[in-house]
Amino acid sequence: MENYSKARIVEQPSACPFSHLASDTPEVRVKDGSKIRNLLRFALSRMEAEEEEEGRQEAPGRPLCRQIVFTATGKGVSKAITCAEIVKRRVKGLHQLTKLTYGTVLEVWEPLEPAAGLDSLTVSRNLPAIWILLSREPLDCSQPGYQAPGRYDALWAQAANREEGGGSTGPRAGPRRKRGGGGGGGRGKGAGRQTGHAAGGREEGGV
Repeated sequence: MENYSKARIVEQPSACPFSHLASDTPEVRVKDGSKIRNLLRFALSRMEAEEEEEGRQEAPGRPLCRQIVFTATGKGVSKAITCAEIVKRRVKGLHQLTKLTYGTVLEVWEPLEPAAGLDSLTVSRNLPAIWILLSREPLDCSQPGYQAPGRYDALWAQAANREEGGGSTGPRAGPRRKRGGGGGGGRGKGAGRQTGHAAGGREEGGV
């Protein structure tokens, strides 16, 4: 492939593995370059709107929803899991259903020198994909990948804290070592040298 350069990547659409979803269920497609704060802003605005605007008229452009789907392929899988865990921490009582599938990605390669008579190449790759359904309504607990409300993975909880800007809250490192802490011996050696020099001076004076 030294005579080719990657021109573009086309992700083939895949069918959602969850059936009987409401037509207004938002689907959040997470990519490797997506900003988690932007994804969460959209997801939480749809999931928290029901609580924030309870008893009020539905805000235009923000239809209420009781379910949301996160999906990602390849390197975006871990980011989709992080988004789902943060949403579960913010919105209590969500049921989760996770499905693992494969997505197809097409890589288009163009020749570096078109005049050389080389044709474009299209490479098809299968990448692991994840689909996460979060629902206020109970789901079928007998399905593989079901997770009841209130169960969190400590690993993703730590990732959620870092993403929310919590940073490291652990204790600071030990106290700094004082400058010149190892100089005590130096000063002792210096004193010894000075004493020896003075003693030598007395011997020379005695001669």
